[in-house]
Amino acid sequence: MVYPIQSDIRSAIQIAAVFRHHNQYHHLTNHRRRLPPAVISYRNSPNCCFTVNSAFKLRAFSTNDGDTTVQKVCNKPSLCTADELHYVSVNNSDWKLALWRYIPPPQAPKRNHPLLLLSGVGTNAIGYDLAPGSSFARYMSGEGFDTWVLELRGAGLSVQESDSTNIEKTAIAVSEQMEAAADNATDKVLSAAQQSTDAQSTLEESDTAVVKEESTAIATMWDESRVVNELTETFMRLSERVSGFLNESQSRIMSAKLFDQISKLLEDSFLYERFNETRGKLLSLLETGQNSAVVDQVKDLSQKLVNIIEEGQRSVSPLVDLHERLTTTIEDFQKQLDLIVKYDWDFDHYLEEDVPAAMEYIKAQTAPKDGKLLAIGHSMGGILLYAWLSQCGLQGREPGLTAVVTLASSLDYTSSKSALRLLLPLADPAQALNVPVVPLGALLAAAYPLSSRPPYVLSWLNDLISAADMMHPELLKKLVLNNFCTIPAKLILQLTTAFREGGLRDRSGKIFYKDNLHKSNVPVLAVAGDKDIICPPEAVCETAKLIPEHLVTYKVLGDDNGQHYAHYDLVGGRMAAEHVYPCIIQFLSRYDDTS
Repeated sequence: MVYPIQSDIRSAIQIAAVFRHHNQYHHLTNHRRRLPPAVISYRNSPNCCFTVNSAFKLRAFSTNDGDTTVQKVCNKPSLCTADELHYVSVNNSDWKLALWRYIPPPQAPKRNHPLLLLSGVGTNAIGYDLAPGSSFARYMSGEGFDTWVLELRGAGLSVQESDSTNIEKTAIAVSEQMEAAADNATDKVLSAAQQSTDAQSTLEESDTAVVKEESTAIATMWDESRVVNELTETFMRLSERVSGFLNESQSRIMSAKLFDQISKLLEDSFLYERFNETRGKLLSLLETGQNSAVVDQVKDLSQKLVNIIEEGQRSVSPLVDLHERLTTTIEDFQKQLDLIVKYDWDFDHYLEEDVPAAMEYIKAQTAPKDGKLLAIGHSMGGILLYAWLSQCGLQGREPGLTAVVTLASSLDYTSSKSALRLLLPLADPAQALNVPVVPLGALLAAAYPLSSRPPYVLSWLNDLISAADMMHPELLKKLVLNNFCTIPAKLILQLTTAFREGGLRDRSGKIFYKDNLHKSNVPVLAVAGDKDIICPPEAVCETAKLIPEHLVTYKVLGDDNGQHYAHYDLVGGRMAAEHVYPCIIQFLSRYDDTS
């Protein structure tokens, strides 16, 4: 079934549903060999290709300490425009997070602390380094800060790779796929009639984290034993809660969904009652714990379901091609389960695992005298910094940060008319299971020609990113085509709590990140853009006022002379180097000492 892409991407969640039945993601095994955590860095080094430092130990919050090694490899991917590309492991995970490093030139002022930059939801490091003359990361490096941009799991050049020796090869492949997807999108001029087909093509090319496989055509002959095995495997995966993503109630939702899809094949058939009887028995079994007896019973009932389908196939015309339709239904459902397993992370994974791992690695590489960093976060990057300060306040821990800058970030959007309210349709866990991912990069790449060329059907899309005339067209184009990636519904589900009373909360729903922000002793500069409709000034202010008054500086940029700032103008706009960056430098310099 093919659905046309909506002409209004204000309904991005509804648009994402286009890909629900029509995605071409390939199966990625969930059973990877677990290796000791490793930290890898790529450099443009003409000398050795590989060195090991076994003395370094990486620690990640809420996980066990593990021994790690540091490896330096000759070649970094062409997409990376930083001086160096480093990779840091996350404990208990195959993810290797990319860290783009910008080394200060010899003539730059001497600084005491390295600088960590965090990007927004579904974005990568490119947003901080759009071009040599318009690079936030280069600017900060030129001012003497050893600057590191973290790409969280699932973003940019971060890779899911259990074998550390393959990281260079995997990263280069990811880089090539990202560049090819951007080039392909650049060459397309979409018409309204072509949107659905071209958007799907873009999705296939831009989901760089998925391993490419040869697609297999549906067998033309009815292989009963294979279908029974596939059906049994599907039921058992649901029974084991699919890699921890599904809780008991969600598992029931998914099971019921599969049965509903199969039952539609048998509607108005004399077999319908027999199917429902078997369905009830299977649902009861799936709610019990797994053991060999349960597996045998599930397989027997799967065989019974297939027998019912077989009998229907031998009946008259209404059930013609029933075999093929059942096989397709099972395979489509398996693909959805694969997506849920592959994109199995939320905001707290970033907060408790990715960010601490990067901080520890940067400190180990740069050795600041007081063991602290400076940090800047844009959009969700700033939200992560706020949540980190709050969490450390709650637990009485030292946050390891000497000063923080947030750009267009808030823990509570209830007081604003943020465009992010469009995420609320995914606040229902059942809906999140229907749309396990939102392919934001593919959607924006498909929409870009409609916003940048006549008849400018989606010209309003640019206003979400940049105010009028505040970003060079070529940089805006690069930002849209290169900066965004696929977002798990599980992540969006947690972020939607920022629009409820009390603001953003942890995955359990019991801890509100606003509640402990006042315990922080870290100075914060909170910057808002006057024309930001994603994170309006009132949302930024809502969080800033929770920080002790002597520690917080709240600033809204934009004036009546036509210099306005939307969401990304604070990082890459025409006037950012003149108005935004100096403000940040002045603030950070005030706290960049070790006394």
